[in-house]
Amino acid sequence: MKIAFVGKGGSGKTTLSSLFIRHLATTDVPVIAVDADINQHLGAALGLDESQAAALPAMGAHLPLIKDYLRGTNPRIASADTMIKTTPPGAGSRLLRVVEDNPVYAACARDVRLDGHAVRLMATGPFTESDLGVACYHSKVGAVELCLNHLVDGREEYVVVDMTAGSDSFASGMFTRFDVTFLVAEPTRKGIAVYRQYKEYARDFGVRLKVVGNKVQGPDDLAFLRDQVGDDLLVTFGQSDWVRAMEKGRPAPFVELEGANQEALRTLHTTADAAYEGRDWERYTQQMVHFHLKNAESWGNGKTGADLTDQVDPGFVLSEAPATAAPQPA
Repeated sequence: MKIAFVGKGGSGKTTLSSLFIRHLATTDVPVIAVDADINQHLGAALGLDESQAAALPAMGAHLPLIKDYLRGTNPRIASADTMIKTTPPGAGSRLLRVVEDNPVYAACARDVRLDGHAVRLMATGPFTESDLGVACYHSKVGAVELCLNHLVDGREEYVVVDMTAGSDSFASGMFTRFDVTFLVAEPTRKGIAVYRQYKEYARDFGVRLKVVGNKVQGPDDLAFLRDQVGDDLLVTFGQSDWVRAMEKGRPAPFVELEGANQEALRTLHTTADAAYEGRDWERYTQQMVHFHLKNAESWGNGKTGADLTDQVDPGFVLSEAPATAAPQPA
């Protein structure tokens, strides 16, 4: 299951995504955690110290390897250089699975231990001084989008992505890559502004959007959120002494997280699991192709010097069936 956490800067989306990742880990389901936010705080929220977080490999730095591996023997892709972030898989492409070892994970993922449970952590990499004036952050998250396009995940296999803040996710088609998007909103007018943008953009693409209220301190906060987002409000989180201690570098065992917040995490898990029944791999593939064709026309063809519409395999539908993957290298 592919799960996104979005919200405005400061809403607490990284904190809540890290709590959800910890919760999933305690249930012994395999988890890949992806930090796709420009500020790169997920590692710290999962308990890494500053040096450990800084040592995480940047997916963007390994983009040539990712492209070359995913291309496989797909005859529609002449070279890795012609792949862009929206390039869809086809016959001969190599697909990623949550539970496996492959060159992409070896280069880009690191295991993180959470109360005795391991999750794989991947990060886009920070926006550095050398990028100023010559790159935009969307080029950094392109590696994440390309991997999601080639990822096959099953029930009780989770990829949790901490997305960039605000509505930047709509600069590409990555916002359609998820089974459920949890939008973290504070009970303020600014807190729900991103929700309104997401709701409008996502409506035409069948994005399953649920609002998670954060920093809710009483009935008035709850009533405000219900009035503003209606039935999209799924659950709320209150103030947490456990989180405050963790942010001060004094993490307690996860079982000591407040009972109400533990219950809220179980609600997120139940909601994500229920989304499996509504999966439509054909629509998922069509949306992937839709955004690829848009990107090819607007900038991809000009950048690569190739007609990227030829990369679309009209007979290919991504699915959980293993037969669509290319043979692994010896």
